[in-house]
Amino acid sequence: MQKKALLRREISRLKIDGLLITDIINVRYLTGFTGSSGYVVINGNYAVFVTDFRYKEQARDEVRGFHVEIEHSERTEEIRDIVHELRIRRLGFEAGNVSYALFRKLQKRKIRLKPLIDTVESLRIVKSAYEVECISAAVRRAERAFRRLLPLIKPGITELKLAEKLESFLKDEGCKNLPFEVIVASGSRSALPHAQPTNKTVKKGDLIVIDWGGEYEGYFSDMTRTVLVRGRDMAKQKEIYAIVSEAQLRAIAAVKSGVRASTVDSAARDLIKHKGYGDNFGHGTGHGVGLQVHEQPSVSWRSRDVLTRNMVLTIEPGIYVPGFGGVRIEDMVAVSGSKARVFNKLSKKIKIIG
Repeated sequence: MQKKALLRREISRLKIDGLLITDIINVRYLTGFTGSSGYVVINGNYAVFVTDFRYKEQARDEVRGFHVEIEHSERTEEIRDIVHELRIRRLGFEAGNVSYALFRKLQKRKIRLKPLIDTVESLRIVKSAYEVECISAAVRRAERAFRRLLPLIKPGITELKLAEKLESFLKDEGCKNLPFEVIVASGSRSALPHAQPTNKTVKKGDLIVIDWGGEYEGYFSDMTRTVLVRGRDMAKQKEIYAIVSEAQLRAIAAVKSGVRASTVDSAARDLIKHKGYGDNFGHGTGHGVGLQVHEQPSVSWRSRDVLTRNMVLTIEPGIYVPGFGGVRIEDMVAVSGSKARVFNKLSKKIKIIG
């Protein structure tokens, strides 16, 4: 079913007469517009995209399925005029995106408002075939960049240099935007799940967690690999890696249409607990990815989401031992009936450098 049709079904279900979409990511999802300023008003019969003069030609080139209008007055005046023209008595709006100042301005325009949560996000959670292939292409770009990085990992190089090189390689592969700043954390710093890279140099025996992502046509990928620099005693590093690797495989095997996301989380978490590292795995096992690097569904012990075919998510268990180091392995998968489609082709066998 087309996006507009799904949105109109939501409008009917929510008992409103129209919907105002101001979140620019949701606007892009609905219209195809890639600029930074614009909004959508839609009701049962009419759908309009409005932007300012700067994007006049871009909007006419990119926007499909919506009437395109250019603002000629203050934004809330334009919204009021559209609402009156479309005879919208009660207008839904994105409560999580509209500022209090904008909300008050809309109220002063005598617009009856109803706050809504995740109306468009609930549509974005299931990807179209086009979106799945864009995400797959973003994975391929990111993996090619990582393969170029591997020969540079050696004792003496800094985390910052590795991060800078990987970001450069991602741009070389065609990624216009990166979903987040590359994470490189080595040695004891690899026990920090979202560590910022520093001037710390890589040393023998270090675990190195590298978390990065690619982009294709605005869609993102997100993945993590942990490598080990050869040292004298690597037994504990290898032990932790083997546990995380098995936990990740169990979680991927649990990904099926109709399964609760919390069940997938448990598949990884229960093993890590059984091995004695339950207190060293504090984040969720995964999350959705699309036009944003963190989307629904949430794959955690708290999640109430149920997996559906063509949801795209990460599977990323980890173990983080303070003062020692950590391991995280992250792949991206699509829910596909009774078996997950794994996008990643990079080896997950422990990579020992040197």
